[in-house]
Amino acid sequence: MTQIEGAIFYDRSNWGRIEVSDTDRLNFLHNQSTNTFNLRKPGEGCDTVFVTSTARTIDLATAYILEDSVLLSVSPGLTEQVIKFLDRYIFFTDKVKLTDITPTTQTFSVMGSRSHDIVTALGAAELIAQPYGTHCKIDGIRIAVGSGLATEGYTLICDSSLDLAQKLKDLGATELNDYAWNQMRIEQGRPMPGFELTDDYNPLEAGLWHTISFNKGCYIGQETIARLDTYNGVKQQLWGIKLNQSVEPGTLVTIADEKVGKITSVVDSIGLAYIRTKAGGAGLKVDLGEIVELPYLTHEKQS
Repeated sequence: MTQIEGAIFYDRSNWGRIEVSDTDRLNFLHNQSTNTFNLRKPGEGCDTVFVTSTARTIDLATAYILEDSVLLSVSPGLTEQVIKFLDRYIFFTDKVKLTDITPTTQTFSVMGSRSHDIVTALGAAELIAQPYGTHCKIDGIRIAVGSGLATEGYTLICDSSLDLAQKLKDLGATELNDYAWNQMRIEQGRPMPGFELTDDYNPLEAGLWHTISFNKGCYIGQETIARLDTYNGVKQQLWGIKLNQSVEPGTLVTIADEKVGKITSVVDSIGLAYIRTKAGGAGLKVDLGEIVELPYLTHEKQS
């Protein structure tokens, strides 16, 4: 996990928030995404991926299990698309309700070595060292373990009427701008829609093995994912690339003029690239630099 000194925060309120409610909510999400939901309890959370029937990625989401609903955090600009996708699979007898609560709520990530001090000051010290996604609500703020990146930290969700940014500043946290957040997400390897998460790639290729249950029953896209795993069919994988020159997203990655991949995101001297599995992984020397491990990405089943 990437270490950050002090405490920093980033306003993720432009990310979508969907409330999934009614009695069938857990079984419904269990059947529509890659992670397990049917046995989860209030106060737990997880990352999950929504995929098409052919396992192409729609979005990487974070789910928080509440007493009477599930709160989904989805990527910027994808709220409507995810709701439409899920709504297609709500049948006549299903008791599931989807509500876009993005306009009335806000989300912040708090990161760094002093992020624990921040949540302690907010009254949620019991979350320290708890599993990813564990959450509680204190004074109107839902505080969850996990920052959205591969760094220690927390996610805070609350009503949009609360001046949470000022509260975090008063507690000693420094605000990040969009450029700094994007730099961190590339350096740590978090894939994003429109760049690494598109119709061209599936979650195994995108380094999201940690969001996939290989033991649960059928869900949308499950057959394709299971087949790729069983027959070692993952033909390309997302890696970091330490660059030796300036490039743009879309630039081809080659070895001796042979194409082995493509750049998807770049910031300064680090990028993200899909690399042919047969070409290799971390340590591979390519024309643009060297392929490297990044902390967010996983390339095999997680224990």
